[in-house]
Amino acid sequence: MRKRWLIGNWKMHGNLAANKALVDGIRERLPVLSESIDMVLCPALPYVSQMAGLVADTGIMLGAQNASDHLKGAYTGETSPMMLKELGCGFVIIGHSERRSYQGETDGLMGRKALAAIDSGLIPVICVGETAEERDSGRTHEVLGRQLDAAFGYIRTAHDEIIVAYEPRWAIGTGIAATPEIVQAEHAFLRARIAQRDADFAQRLTLLYGGSLKASNAESVFSMPDVDGGLIGSAALNADEFVAIYKALDNVVNKSAKDSAKKGQA
Repeated sequence: MRKRWLIGNWKMHGNLAANKALVDGIRERLPVLSESIDMVLCPALPYVSQMAGLVADTGIMLGAQNASDHLKGAYTGETSPMMLKELGCGFVIIGHSERRSYQGETDGLMGRKALAAIDSGLIPVICVGETAEERDSGRTHEVLGRQLDAAFGYIRTAHDEIIVAYEPRWAIGTGIAATPEIVQAEHAFLRARIAQRDADFAQRLTLLYGGSLKASNAESVFSMPDVDGGLIGSAALNADEFVAIYKALDNVVNKSAKDSAKKGQA
């Protein structure tokens, strides 16, 4: 069975008081995490140390929103993935659409960052996705394939843990979520594309969806066979909403387990 994940990307939000209130709110609403679902919170970089203390011994894991493709050196303003690891991070988001749009990050840079993260002991959350223009022109699979090939051209698959997140750029921050059927179709394409490199790895690879995902549509998306969880943006800043999404994923996991048990008894 593939791992299930819910990752909260807090983006450039938060302060010391708000961060604590949000973590406290999540813990109050979800005092015990499901054994089947891992939760990761990714605060803005200045708050990583604070968050490491807040989530200690809670079962919640810590991630970062970005890292350099270099491990050390004269790179003013950059943050080494080795530094993030030392501060308590276990994950780092790589190639998010906002960094592509605002910082001009390229497919090749995404691959180099993913490799640096793996070499530092972090699990990269590699983001791929198409723009509205690319989808409208029928180029979605061309774009997703190019992005995947660029990332996996740098990294090994056999022994490394990697997460891939499909986040259609036309759904980021727009309130327009892809339908469950669209999400499944693109996740199936991503898994098949990776299977061309390593079939066993593709079957155990965690694929997340991100893009205006909220409690009202989470369960229908998570019910798709190739969707293993979510990369949550704005909804991760609201404890009620984030926990509701987590519980929606837990409902899907429990239903799947019950269905499998019934088939085994048949």
